[in-house]
Amino acid sequence: MSVDQSLVAPTKYGKQTGLSYPFLRNEFLNALETSKSVCESTGWLPIHINLDDSAGGGFMPLYLKTHSMGEYVFDYVWANAYHHHGFDYYPKLVSAIPFTPSSGPRTRNEKGIDPAQSMSFLDKVYEKSDIYKASSWHLLFPDDSALEAFADLNLLHRLGVQYQWFNYGFQTFDDFLASLNSRKRKMIRRERSEIAAQKIETETLFGRDISQEIWDFFYNLYQRTYAKRNGSPGYLNSRFFTKIGKSMPDQIAMAVARIRGDPIACALYFFDDSTLYGRYWGSIREFNYLHFELCYYVGIELSIAMGLQRFDAGAQGEHKIIRGFEPRKTHSLHWIKQPNFRNAIGQFIREEALAIDHHIKEANKLLPFKHS
Repeated sequence: MSVDQSLVAPTKYGKQTGLSYPFLRNEFLNALETSKSVCESTGWLPIHINLDDSAGGGFMPLYLKTHSMGEYVFDYVWANAYHHHGFDYYPKLVSAIPFTPSSGPRTRNEKGIDPAQSMSFLDKVYEKSDIYKASSWHLLFPDDSALEAFADLNLLHRLGVQYQWFNYGFQTFDDFLASLNSRKRKMIRRERSEIAAQKIETETLFGRDISQEIWDFFYNLYQRTYAKRNGSPGYLNSRFFTKIGKSMPDQIAMAVARIRGDPIACALYFFDDSTLYGRYWGSIREFNYLHFELCYYVGIELSIAMGLQRFDAGAQGEHKIIRGFEPRKTHSLHWIKQPNFRNAIGQFIREEALAIDHHIKEANKLLPFKHS
């Protein structure tokens, strides 16, 4: 689909004041767009919403999507149903952080969002849906404040689940281990001892200490991971990583594994004042338990050392549960223009929610804590 460029306003991200969540920062969104990782040709056309002062001001990311990739809230069944009945599901509108399934704020202004501003954002969504002939709008991975802001606006509320680690006042990694039952404590110690047995050493570098050589190495691993997983290149290009490395180093960390001084694997983290976000990782080849070490255990150590309350290690991964990551609900809100499809999708979401509640109940039984 080619969009009339006269309809697309120049990219503006609104005023940024004291924002801690890294993925809604101007620098992050700008890097996505100026690197061309996010653009019309990749199926993510930015058409962001900026409210004027008469509506209270504020910014909300908005993209015109021609597919459902890179969202992590899967609606392919909905798209197939539209196609089966002779309707177009694409294009659709999405308010999300591209390729980033991390819950957080989805609007930004100086004083916080109130119900009137939420309705103003939604009115803008309706306007754009008419302009671009979009079937629907999807607000993905809102945090509690964003979820509350858009409550009672006649939107469908869908649930998901992720596994996250919480810091219950731990001062050291051993404090965390002491909270686990004996069997899982021994398992983690055994897995970490395998790292030393393979002569692997790890270090954590913060933004300004990450050399261009390491960034280049990491990017090659990132592409290798995607190629191995699904045979396709990663969503993000090297220009994106170069840009964020320069523009927001104060919220980036990189775990690097080496053998005899040579790097063999990397894991990229972002952080704010309360949460560590594990995003991408890669390795030159398979090493026993190295994924767990760089993506989980180093992240837990880093969260404890920085005094962070939560470690969001990314989507999926039920193997996280026995390593102390707890199931937590994620959320998305959906406006479906066509009434009949709205009703059918609403029923789908209600049935799905029952299955998610059951899964979380069963997953909680597998948690390794002494007093789950």
